Amino acid sequence: MVTRVLKYSEQPVEISPGQFKKVRIGREKGIDVRIALDLVRLARLQKYDVAVIFSQDQHLAEAVAEVKEISQELQRWIRIESAFPVGKGKLGRRGIDGTQWRIIDKSLYDLCIDSTDYRPKQPKPF
Repeated sequence: MVTRVLKYSEQPVEISPGQFKKVRIGREKGIDVRIALDLVRLARLQKYDVAVIFSQDQHLAEAVAEVKEISQELQRWIRIESAFPVGKGKLGRRGIDGTQWRIIDKSLYDLCIDSTDYRPKQPKPF
């Protein structure tokens, strides 16, 4: 398990027509790179036959292509699926290029979210 610290920046948010307020918004950085590295490394180590990525991030398409090459080199069958919710309020109906697209409803997607808090525990003040 790898954790990442969120990067915060001030972003203007429209609170009413023409009226904006600056709020701090946290953004993850490097998660797609970590997923790509794990996808390729674990394929080389023959640790999976099927990988399901709960994302539509096209940045992962290059890693998917690399896994396909690894599959041929190792003469192994490996399948990669891109699972994502489609429904009310969801615009994208496209999975990661080179993957099998697995369209799921939001309730199933929500069940797949890991609720564990992996952040390091902070020592309690005296």
